[in-house]
Amino acid sequence: MNFIPERMAPLRARRMGIDTHHEPTLYLRAESPVCRSEGFESLSRILATSHDDKSIVASLNIITSDLIADDEVGFSEAAWLRLGIEPDAPVWLSHPRPVQSLSHVRAKVYGHTLNQDQFREIIDDIVAGYYAEVHLAAFITACGDEKLSDQEITSLTQAMVESGSQIDWQLPVVLDKHCVGGLPGNRTTPIVISILTACGITIPKTSSRAITSPAGTADTMETLTEVSLSLEEMREVVSQVGGCLAWGGSVKLSPADDLIIQVERALDIDSEGQLIASVLSKKNCRRGHSCSD
Repeated sequence: MNFIPERMAPLRARRMGIDTHHEPTLYLRAESPVCRSEGFESLSRILATSHDDKSIVASLNIITSDLIADDEVGFSEAAWLRLGIEPDAPVWLSHPRPVQSLSHVRAKVYGHTLNQDQFREIIDDIVAGYYAEVHLAAFITACGDEKLSDQEITSLTQAMVESGSQIDWQLPVVLDKHCVGGLPGNRTTPIVISILTACGITIPKTSSRAITSPAGTADTMETLTEVSLSLEEMREVVSQVGGCLAWGGSVKLSPADDLIIQVERALDIDSEGQLIASVLSKKNCRRGHSCSD
């Protein structure tokens, strides 16, 4: 007979209103029975599961004051929105399974070459939220300084493409302007997109926010208009005027890239291989012909 361990009593979910950026974070009192019985420590990676079996992996912070009760688990904004629960909803905490793709990251740290399947596993786990920012930092650093071969850049790009949404414009020709960015004051994109759209060309342009520069194209354009468009909003704008300039993160064409960029900004690293994968993954998600500058 197989022994199935009894599920521990749930904790009550509490929204803490703490902005931890993209890093889902949970909060437990040090005196919490769950914290002690599971052996959780500060910065542990823990699995939080709701009553409908939705789950996230998050980093843990330990509270030593009476900010939360012993039977509560606090959620940062990122964790709360990702799990999608209501206040006081039951939440079960446990240790997550080891993230197997981290072995590929370690291999890359030691100079090994990764294949398509290994990059796909890494990117899938990043999108699923299994990587903490420290894991992303290790991956970014391991791929920096020309440490990616041409084949690895291709494999990384393909993995990032497959992880995101795709748009089929059902048109014979769809153009795009590629730009690596990073140059303060160099804002040709809004001008080029406006001119081409006025000439009747379909050009649904997506741009990134700042990485290592003071402001990305999307940041600059946001001073003039809304750039956080959904896929449907993007379709509607393009159907009306033939083009747009939107933040790529809002349409999730390459969700892994959006997470990687946040850590690249903190590290002030923007390596050539990952830059190429970043640009192409967001362009290849849109079916149609493209051109680059």
